[in-house]
Amino acid sequence: MASRHHPENHLDISLNRPGALIAALPAVLGFTPESSLVLVTVAHGELGAVLRGDLSDQSPQRLCELAELAAASGADAAIAVIVDDEGAGCAMCADEHREATSTLGDELARVGVELMAAHVVPEVAAGARWYCVDGCGSSGVVDDPMASPTALAAVLDGRRLYARRDELLDVVATVDGRRTGALAAVIEQAAPPEAPRPDSQARHDIEHALECARRNEAGDTLSDDDLSRLAWALTDTRVRDTLYALAVGEAAGTAEALWAELSRTLPEPWRVEALVLLAFSAYVRGDGPLAGISLDAALRHAPHRMAGMLDRALQCGMRPEQIRELATTGYRLAAQLGVRLPPRRLFGRRVG
Repeated sequence: MASRHHPENHLDISLNRPGALIAALPAVLGFTPESSLVLVTVAHGELGAVLRGDLSDQSPQRLCELAELAAASGADAAIAVIVDDEGAGCAMCADEHREATSTLGDELARVGVELMAAHVVPEVAAGARWYCVDGCGSSGVVDDPMASPTALAAVLDGRRLYARRDELLDVVATVDGRRTGALAAVIEQAAPPEAPRPDSQARHDIEHALECARRNEAGDTLSDDDLSRLAWALTDTRVRDTLYALAVGEAAGTAEALWAELSRTLPEPWRVEALVLLAFSAYVRGDGPLAGISLDAALRHAPHRMAGMLDRALQCGMRPEQIRELATTGYRLAAQLGVRLPPRRLFGRRVG
């Protein structure tokens, strides 16, 4: 599956300046791509969704998938960037790159998207030399990624940029397999009765989650009992749907830190709900990279209604402000349950 991220259209990236476009990729993707095929889409003359696939898996089926994702995002054109540190200067590899981009161009044309250009670069770093895949003779150097206007915008909006994709994946990776394995037994032993839970129990569980978020932010280690209660609480749709509202509240960062901690600590299947809460929170604040890897991790376990919906929205390039409207349901449920949530915060400029 190709990873996908959606930047804001207002970001100042010249589609006619390959050196600047390539330099912006780490800020858009959230990490510096290596051994990758990156497809930068264009919709109505503006930057659209940015799609990435592993260079080692560029079968016709994968290229078809990439083209269909581009079309689903509303793109009418695209630019391909191949990042290949070993094959950038290799004649045989150049033939492979030309074949792959030719196939990609055909697949894009099939779905009504024009492949405007295709570039090869050994690495996304200042001064690295790029050239066109088809041997047109055009070449140049990559601008400084850290000086990119896109990187500056991302940093100003509080997004962390990662040197490698593995570092981004570590945000949701299990940290201590032994503890997580032991925690599974604790959670199973604490299974609540199958009888319907009263609203008062859902209210107490939401308040407990809010308290755990505050304690986690303060550096306290949550006990197994806390984690077990949180795991089961997130299986209650009233609790879970209410907690989605925290993503648009003044304590959004505190809540997101708890979802990340639970994603790294809880065993499956309980971690899935934490991953989806993390994905929603990241999406709402415009962090497509974190939303994407969280959704990928959640959907690897089993189909999930909310995860599937967010994944489709991310693929289609739905804007963060449209996703924020889903939090309204959470505030309505909180009012019905008698829970006081942090007030909604105002969102300024958007980030992708």
